[in-house]
Amino acid sequence: MGTATLDGQAVKAPRRRGRRVVWPVAGILLAGAVAAAGLGLLDRSPAGKPAAALPPATATITEETLLDTVEVDGELGYGPAASAVNRMRGTVTWLPDSGDVISRGKPLYKVDNDPVVLLYGGTPAYRDLRIGTEGRDVANLERNLSKLGYDGFTVDDAYTWSTAQAVQEWQEDLGLAETGVVELGRVVFAEGRVRVDTLAAETGQPAAPGQKVLAYTGTAKVVTAQLDSADQRLAKEGRKVTVTLPGGDEVTGKITEVATVIVPGQGDQEPETKIEALVSLSGKKAAALDQAAVDVAFTAEKRENVLTVPVAALVALREGGFGVEVVEGGATRYVPVETGLFSGGRVEITGEGLAEGTTVGMAK
Repeated sequence: MGTATLDGQAVKAPRRRGRRVVWPVAGILLAGAVAAAGLGLLDRSPAGKPAAALPPATATITEETLLDTVEVDGELGYGPAASAVNRMRGTVTWLPDSGDVISRGKPLYKVDNDPVVLLYGGTPAYRDLRIGTEGRDVANLERNLSKLGYDGFTVDDAYTWSTAQAVQEWQEDLGLAETGVVELGRVVFAEGRVRVDTLAAETGQPAAPGQKVLAYTGTAKVVTAQLDSADQRLAKEGRKVTVTLPGGDEVTGKITEVATVIVPGQGDQEPETKIEALVSLSGKKAAALDQAAVDVAFTAEKRENVLTVPVAALVALREGGFGVEVVEGGATRYVPVETGLFSGGRVEITGEGLAEGTTVGMAK
């Protein structure tokens, strides 16, 4: 069966056997049916026999490469933003600027002039850490302390007396009370360095638990693009895409993350389900841009050196399947074909005796 691309959706053409009666195909294949303008039964001769009249138009079979590609709008930036939510009581006394990059061990913001520190890790802080505590958050803390140069403990998931001693040294260096306990809200775990996106608080403002202080992103340039849910086949992690930058330069990107998102409707419109893809970029051309609108071409399949005809050159056979009307001088004959990839108004075909340069009929 052949696969068609229509508005970025894949559809398949059915094929059955039986008595041959030919119908012209002047439209696009949808859900195994043929939507043809002026569809009607034609009085055609059997395949290989002269037809009563020549077709109203012709085309030539060509050999080329077809791509199952969908192009969508994308946004070049730093990816989705996460929120830093305060857990401390007091007054916000220091905030970074939008665009600042914060690394491991550095203050993300300050409450009562005490730093809330950025550390690296995938498990969010959700409790006090003290002697006897065990878990992945403990392992995150110990791993960061080790990277920051503190030692005398084993990096594992157990908070021991040795861990508390290292924490006291760390607290002394930060100007904090040397309690050996990391209270909830003292650290924020992120996957790596962060870039401050927007500020949600102001210096001098009272700080309360649950208050959003700022939003942050990663530091790597990424493209965010959304596809229709029917085009999910195109968005696979690890697959390469082509990104067209402002000015027309093309760079290669790699899909790093795929998620299903709900886009709220506007006015009376219903919400839409979209496939959101994050695409990483490399190279100086993308690095030179801060934020920009880009075009992203997703390719699911590539068919090299195949025979193709315009979709309008296909004729549907009543017994099932499709064919082309080969024009030879003043006569025509019908050749059954197997269809492959549909792309850009053309379709891949294979059939007995067909070759590049063969002339075929088309619907008017």
